Amino acid sequence: MTSSYLVVAPLTSLALGAILVGGGIYETLLVDRVWPDNVAIIQPKRGGLDRGLFWAPLHTLYELALIVAVWMVWSVIDARWWMIAALVIHLGARAWSFMYFIPKALRFEKAGELTAQQQADARRWTQLSRVRPVLEAASVLAQAVAVMRLAIPFAGV
Repeated sequence: MTSSYLVVAPLTSLALGAILVGGGIYETLLVDRVWPDNVAIIQPKRGGLDRGLFWAPLHTLYELALIVAVWMVWSVIDARWWMIAALVIHLGARAWSFMYFIPKALRFEKAGELTAQQQADARRWTQLSRVRPVLEAASVLAQAVAVMRLAIPFAGV
């Protein structure tokens, strides 16, 4: 394996992470602004979005790519710690998602019309959810630094 192949896995992970951040921004700015008042938007059985069709495959691919990228750059100390930071940040965001966001989202999707209390919970959910793209952006930035650290030898610097 030549050293130029070392950058492929981190670049793949970086690209998938950027798509993840973009999806998070889209959902935060457009979908989350309106669905607490019109829950059918996120209820597939009522003709709404099935967010899992985007998020489940993307997270699976991204997490596999991120783990492979960490493994691939392990011997490059300048990049290793940035990739580990990216992985830790992402895993923290995912843990929070699995503990709070995903279970509540599934309940909202199955609820039918929301009660006043459920609408208040939905608004809180959307407010807290704004942090997730920020966390993922931090993970992507850490990966970008790692890729730059890997690319410096190829640039002749």
